[in-house]
Amino acid sequence: MTRRETHAQTRDRLVETAHRLFLSEGYNATSLDKVAAAAGYSKGAVYSNFATKHELGLAVIDVVHHERATSLTAAVGAATTVEDRLAAFTGWAETHIGDVGWTALEVEFATSHRHVEGVHEALALRRREFTGALADLMAGQAAELGVELPLPPEDAAVQLLALGIGLGVQRAFDPELPVTSLVDLLRSFLERATPTDDR
Repeated sequence: MTRRETHAQTRDRLVETAHRLFLSEGYNATSLDKVAAAAGYSKGAVYSNFATKHELGLAVIDVVHHERATSLTAAVGAATTVEDRLAAFTGWAETHIGDVGWTALEVEFATSHRHVEGVHEALALRRREFTGALADLMAGQAAELGVELPLPPEDAAVQLLALGIGLGVQRAFDPELPVTSLVDLLRSFLERATPTDDR
């Protein structure tokens, strides 16, 4: 492999290892030394790829967001009717909303680095990107169903995420809390949608 390929492979392995450790053991409890050792590298290898722990944390958050967006898209993608899509979304929400590793990572990262310059901006950018991905998914689903949502997809995505994040934090310590309110919100969007064709 070329030097660039080796460097990229090292980076990917560090992110993969940090992803596993941050979600299983917690962001604050996992040191860069531990990530390096678990990945089979020296701490210097970490710093040659990430200047700070929060840079590595952001890389892991990117992976988690991609995983969640991909899994949600796959969950609803095979469904054809409104009820099937709602059922698929319900199943996805039951599995992922309140996932302790994901929830703890997002909360620990944001609170631990709230005073670090640039972190707020980086998190805000990722929030916008994730919201945009959800909005695109909702717009695509609405188009497939031949309906127009009662509000812009971006606004609908913000509402779903706001409720989903709140439920996620609560379900992290109370897994018995149902996701019904989140599903009901999505259902209300679909029930108030207007047809755009003859379907």
